[in-house]
Amino acid sequence: MTEAEGRKPLSDEVRGTFEAETTSEFAIPSGLAVPRGGGEPETTSEFAVPRGLDVPQQSGAEAEGSAFSPPRTYSAGHAPPAFTPPGGVPVVSLTKDVPWQDRMRTMLRMPVAERPAPEPPPKTEEGGPAVPRVLDLTLRIGELLLAGGEGAEDVEAAMFAVCRSYGLDRCEPNVTFTLLSISYQPSLVDDPVTASRTVRRRATDYTRLAAVFQLVDDLSDPVTHISLEESYRRLAEIRRNRHPYPTWVLTAASGLLAGAASVLVGGGAPVFVAAAIGAMLGDRLAWLCAGRGLPEFYQFTVAAMPPAAIGVALTVAHVDVKASAVITGGLFALLPGRALVAGVQDGLTGFYITASARLLEVMYLFVGIVVGVLVVLYFGVNLGAKLNPDAGLSIEERPLWQLTASMLLSLTFAVLLQQERSTVLAVTLNGGVAWSVYGAMHYAGGLSPVASTAAAAGLVGLFGQLLSRYRFASALPYTTAAIGPLLPGSATYFGLLAIAQNDVNKGLVSLATAASLAMAIAIGVNLGSEISRLFLRIGSAEKRRAAKRTRGF
Repeated sequence: MTEAEGRKPLSDEVRGTFEAETTSEFAIPSGLAVPRGGGEPETTSEFAVPRGLDVPQQSGAEAEGSAFSPPRTYSAGHAPPAFTPPGGVPVVSLTKDVPWQDRMRTMLRMPVAERPAPEPPPKTEEGGPAVPRVLDLTLRIGELLLAGGEGAEDVEAAMFAVCRSYGLDRCEPNVTFTLLSISYQPSLVDDPVTASRTVRRRATDYTRLAAVFQLVDDLSDPVTHISLEESYRRLAEIRRNRHPYPTWVLTAASGLLAGAASVLVGGGAPVFVAAAIGAMLGDRLAWLCAGRGLPEFYQFTVAAMPPAAIGVALTVAHVDVKASAVITGGLFALLPGRALVAGVQDGLTGFYITASARLLEVMYLFVGIVVGVLVVLYFGVNLGAKLNPDAGLSIEERPLWQLTASMLLSLTFAVLLQQERSTVLAVTLNGGVAWSVYGAMHYAGGLSPVASTAAAAGLVGLFGQLLSRYRFASALPYTTAAIGPLLPGSATYFGLLAIAQNDVNKGLVSLATAASLAMAIAIGVNLGSEISRLFLRIGSAEKRRAAKRTRGF
């Protein structure tokens, strides 16, 4: 037997015994084992505390939790500001004698940490009102305002005012065309509470809009303390409130509006009657389509046909009337001036998504009017109706008649918008002022119709904003109906007539003029409103913060 054979294991038992005894190269040799006493468990981690260095645990100590959990003595209701900006917190002094819209706009554009803390509301129950119920009330109020045609900025200001009235200062409302959402975060270490609501149906009722504004004004007033239950009760009454004018009054108002518009563009008594009949027929057909569930596009298409058909029929019958005035008067009752002004206002104040949606809605409604009128004009031209596309250049100047017609148009427009009776007189006078300025600049001064329209609309917005601030109400009831006499009904009709007579280039030029007039109205109204705010005393050097963007890059 060689030496190598002597080192080789003789059997599997020897190999098994060897592997059982030696299991790891890091095992402690048998002679170096440290004796352990007291049955102490074996130490398995290198971070374990040695035996003699154990720190005695105090009784009643706080259990270890998350680094983001609030301290045991923290109270969200009396929490200090989340942090202090590097430049310090500016002192903001907001006077209480200005409308809540301006105060809320000022704070809404501030960072959360820079907003002044709200005054603690009186708590009728322990812990105050529940946060989800306050957010639900806020969303319901915002839904009524947005569905009534209010601008996105004013809706956000109203929602913010409701939250602050109940002590929720760290709120962020967000408004788009059909969706409202609001988020409340008690502190930086608490989870935010978010709620949303969808606006599915829109209805024009400025009486309801004024009631909602009054509710928000009462909630924002520190003198009048309204509980959450009382706010819900008043909101339910507002939603159940019936329209101030019945259906037959609205139909008659649409007829008078069309008749007054026909007088503005040179029509007489027969034209007034024909335009009124056509507009009332169109209104009844639109109500019938709405009752059958047809979209607004088809409602506008059907409503535009009767005035155009009456104008064409009078021309075919060789009746000595101004058919263009009949058709133009019917268009005045359909042009979506309210939605156009709201869309441009949202765009100018930075709400581009909502502005795009509103302007797209205006485009669809306008296309519906175009389709309805073009269909009738096409058949009328083929039947031999001699419609003069140059009749718009020979509008007679009748200052007294036109001023009276413009005021009647504004009055009937206010009735169609379901305004409060107390605001009808003011908006009627505002419409008369608008037409007087337009006539003085365009007819007497010889200025372009676009510049004259913009100046007149600017005065409408200025006076409407001042009147609304005087009554702490919305500006829409004082401005929307007053821009009625300035709507581009004539330019729209003559553009469609030129297209129906295969003069597409001339028609497109006329429609472009109508679009320019519409934009001048919307921008003028918004500019007048902003000018009025320049002279309002808010009490803060910051005022309402505007966006500062780069120029050219």
